[in-house]
Amino acid sequence: MAPPVISPRTRRPSRPSINKIRNGTFILPSTGERLQHQITLVENSSVVPKSYACSITSNASRQQPRLRRSLADIMRHELQTFWHWMKSPTGKGILKCSLGYLLGSMGTFLPPLTNFLGRQDGKHILATITVYFHPARSAGSMVEAAVLGLAAFLYATFVGISSMAVSVFFETQLDLIEVAYGLILIVFCGGGLGLVGWFKQAYNSPLVSVACSLTSLAIISIVTKENAIQTGVFSNDKIIQVMKMVSIGIASTACICFLIWPVSARLELQKTMIKTTESVGEMLSLISQGFISGSDTGIRSGLFTNTQKKHKVLFTQLTKCLREARFEHYILGTENQYKNKAKLVNCLERLALSIGGLKSAATTQLTLLKESSGISSSTPTNNSRCTPESFFDLPLATNNGRADKFAVLKSIEEVVDELGFTSSNQKDTLPQADNYRSLSVISAESSYLPTIRTPSEIFSRFIMLLGPSIKSLAYTLSQILQQMPFCEDSLEAITVIEQFKKSLGGAMTLYSNARSEALKELYKSKELNRERPASIEADFEEVAASCGHFSFSLLTFAKEMQNLMDILEELKEQTEDTHRSWKWLKFWRKRQNPSTLDPEEEPLVERIPDNATSRRYPDIILNKQASEALLASQRFPDILGSFAYRLISFAKMLDRDDVRFAIKVGIGASLYALLAFIPATRPIYQLWRGEWGLLSYMLVCSMTIGASNTTGYSRFIGTFIGAVIANIVWIICQGNPFALAFCGWLISLPCFYLIVARGMPAFGRFVMLTYNLSCLYAYSMSIQEREDDKDEGGIAPIISTIALHRLVAVFVGVIWGLIVTRIIWPISARQKFQHGLSLLWLRMGLIWKRDPLATLLDGESTVPYMDIREEFALHRYLLRLENLRNSAKSEFELRGPFPAKEFENIMDSTSNILDSLHAMNDIIQSNKAVSEGETFLLQYTSNERAHLCSLISHLFHVIASSLKIEYPMSDALPSILQVRDRLLSKIFKYRKTSVDAELTGVLMLKDEDYESLYAFILVTGQLAEDFNKVEKQIINLYGVMNEDILRLT
Repeated sequence: MAPPVISPRTRRPSRPSINKIRNGTFILPSTGERLQHQITLVENSSVVPKSYACSITSNASRQQPRLRRSLADIMRHELQTFWHWMKSPTGKGILKCSLGYLLGSMGTFLPPLTNFLGRQDGKHILATITVYFHPARSAGSMVEAAVLGLAAFLYATFVGISSMAVSVFFETQLDLIEVAYGLILIVFCGGGLGLVGWFKQAYNSPLVSVACSLTSLAIISIVTKENAIQTGVFSNDKIIQVMKMVSIGIASTACICFLIWPVSARLELQKTMIKTTESVGEMLSLISQGFISGSDTGIRSGLFTNTQKKHKVLFTQLTKCLREARFEHYILGTENQYKNKAKLVNCLERLALSIGGLKSAATTQLTLLKESSGISSSTPTNNSRCTPESFFDLPLATNNGRADKFAVLKSIEEVVDELGFTSSNQKDTLPQADNYRSLSVISAESSYLPTIRTPSEIFSRFIMLLGPSIKSLAYTLSQILQQMPFCEDSLEAITVIEQFKKSLGGAMTLYSNARSEALKELYKSKELNRERPASIEADFEEVAASCGHFSFSLLTFAKEMQNLMDILEELKEQTEDTHRSWKWLKFWRKRQNPSTLDPEEEPLVERIPDNATSRRYPDIILNKQASEALLASQRFPDILGSFAYRLISFAKMLDRDDVRFAIKVGIGASLYALLAFIPATRPIYQLWRGEWGLLSYMLVCSMTIGASNTTGYSRFIGTFIGAVIANIVWIICQGNPFALAFCGWLISLPCFYLIVARGMPAFGRFVMLTYNLSCLYAYSMSIQEREDDKDEGGIAPIISTIALHRLVAVFVGVIWGLIVTRIIWPISARQKFQHGLSLLWLRMGLIWKRDPLATLLDGESTVPYMDIREEFALHRYLLRLENLRNSAKSEFELRGPFPAKEFENIMDSTSNILDSLHAMNDIIQSNKAVSEGETFLLQYTSNERAHLCSLISHLFHVIASSLKIEYPMSDALPSILQVRDRLLSKIFKYRKTSVDAELTGVLMLKDEDYESLYAFILVTGQLAEDFNKVEKQIINLYGVMNEDILRLT
């Protein structure tokens, strides 16, 4: 097919609509059709349709008569509203929880069940267990809850029986009951509860937390409340009662969870995956549209910010659903499907990182356009004005300021191609014809476009050449992301994965060819040999390279999508396979050594090792411990030195925050429980229900002071509200079991609303726990008289006294927990956050010190730039710092409140820096084969790059030190841009020399040889901008170093 002939009239139409580009060929993912018509990446959702507006108006007009409707109509409307709420997932979950609580309260109100649980008091714990392990969860989560509940009971039983055995042995055999008290306090109370605290903080899971609460409740009841240990008598009555209550409570909630409106974690995982990919598609569309339009309104808009925040929430939910789905897959014998879904989640995390790199590339381009705008407007030239007819009569960059310069970039409207090659809904199944046509269009356009004279014109030319292809690929990718092959209502996969793969491969082929030709035309049209100032020419190079950088980042994102399609295809095959296996039950078989795996079975995406240690500590701290261990082993080579090394390692372990936390929790628990073993204080402990104070202490103790303050406040307020409600309900019901059961069910509704819908589980649980302790306990007293309950009324319980005793006990426990948290090895969330952020910056400084591009040369660098494990560790560490920042808001110090806003801005800039690191990592990973010209260029600029990398590493150390010691920064820091400009100058000097000496034997480099180096320069430019933002925030926090601060006295 011959190239189309372009007449002068076609080249310069009279005056078409401004800001037009031709339509590109795009591929429909579901059918593979190649079409060519108008597409829009970002739909305008802010426009309300007229019909909808009319309906709003008509609805508003109907609101007036509603006030005069009858009571029956109002009741009917309220019942309909309640029915719609009940059919929602949240309403169903709350109703299931309230039903589970009603069944749990039967352990107090139903005589047969009460008699089955025995004569000991504390039957209200059955209702508390149904609150802890409520049924508003998925089937997988319920299985996990059952496993954790059973493990909690077994551990509490072990501690209780061991305590009784020690007490009986020392009392009957040695007559040293006081020694037994000491051992029980130190080993079983302190050590046992300290281990519970460590376990809760190590796993940091809501279910693990409630399981630890149940364990603490059982241990405290057996060790401190019952008289068996104090008298040296073995009694298993309380242990059997707790076993019965745990079994009945978990069984009742499990039956409700599985039988009434069951929820599948596997289905929830699919729904969350669909929402996650939709958010990724939205961000991709916004970034691509912002880049093409040359405006930052899309990337920095509220829509993009909200989408980004929504994606973070969705990914957290995705991880939670994956963990719950694991139990379902293991129970059903489909563990291989779980492994592939774990790979899928891992791949979605990589897609999120790629979106960050794509955003970094687009932001770099927009920053360069702004800089070139200021430079060009301040340095006018006679050759900088284009004719009005140029670029299809598009108003381009002139020396009249930014408004004229970026008129072409404000908005780009999709219209029919001015060259006459496209037709609406045109279908073409021959890839060769599409490629030939796109190349012909590019060649035809570049043949008559005017000479480029300003950096913004480079970007305009690039958009004219590759803009349609960028939009086409972004459209295909976003459509695939919005059409995930999962059904929201079924576990069966949609059979379009193969077509998706073909469509994506075809779209990438079209884009790759168009990108290659567009970059060639772009570098050809820059007219490098033209006489221009060096600063303007450097801007030319940067803008041209940034165009290539963004187009490469988009191609990298598409490659990650191919990995996603491969994993989905493998998952589809496993879903269709009906064979089931329960290999995880064969625990006697040794696991296969990963090194002996078949290379053909290597996963598409590198799996991140997930074990107990890696979940608790990021690689940053693991590497620090490894280096210390290595130095210690080198320092002590002999046998005595080996023992010293082990001793030092043990001391290092005790220096860890989690170990210190466990020790101080155990110390505090032992000191509080001491009141139950001293004869003079035991009556007071029993009268004021000290066991509930000790339980409150265990619940309040957290790793940081801020978290303890938050939990303590919720615990006390929830307890107060629960005590007031218990008094009111008891006075109204007057001990009637039917009325008490009904009122308890009503009270549980708002509490479970706080737990399930509002994300306030601790507050809702504390209200219900206090209500159970007061109201349900009072009813238990009224139906059977006990000698030790005379102080609270016996069969005529005094509800105010009962509630007061619980309220005081909880208050004392909360205060004791806050004292222990602040006095014994206090861990401030503010200091831990600042230390962690400094550590993160130091680690990034070490990464940049390696010189990323040096890894491309054999023998140049022995250390890899950054592998995928390290990159994931950095991002997960950033999430942990975000949690610490939230906890720090609850810490109160004399120097003032925590500057949350400033640190939020610093965290945003740090996240942008990590995105820049990912963009650099993508370039290095994709550049496996280095050309001769690229090797020469990297060696030619090695000194300048080393200087620039050292400077970046130095600045990371400076800001980390300033934050760590909270000291003012110097306002005379070296500039990254100056060193970066020297690197640019050297590159430009070589390009000028090579062009002038083309016939003298100088090695001629292709434009492609400069891509990696220019991408490196662009990333450092983005780093410089983020460094400036961080520096401004630190100056706002700590000020600038001056003579008054450093005055010698």
